[in-house]
Amino acid sequence: MNPVTGLALGRIAVGVASLARPELVGRTMGIPSSHPLLTRWFGTREVALGAATLLTSGSAQRTLVLIGVAVDGADAATAYAGVQDDELPANPGYALVGVAAGAVVSGLLGLRVRKRGVALEVA
Repeated sequence: MNPVTGLALGRIAVGVASLARPELVGRTMGIPSSHPLLTRWFGTREVALGAATLLTSGSAQRTLVLIGVAVDGADAATAYAGVQDDELPANPGYALVGVAAGAVVSGLLGLRVRKRGVALEVA
């Protein structure tokens, strides 16, 4: 499976789970169950980004993958900072760092880019 497709489907699956069972997903991410709204916001973002990526192609899809890489990178940095500041327990926090960093790598692998003049295309 193309890494971009796999990442987009993974986003949708995590997003749907976050919307359907915010307490469970939130607990897994170290978010107190009294804050399901935060998990639902995360879920909405993941479904939207995953679906938009699947529904596009070419440079539009490449742009969405790059946006996803930036978002996942920010998620990894935020989770790491949360652990360092004792705002997030170490075990779920470092797991979140790993998952977000893995999504960054997957997005970058999916962007097998070829230069043709100044245009860049998803391979």
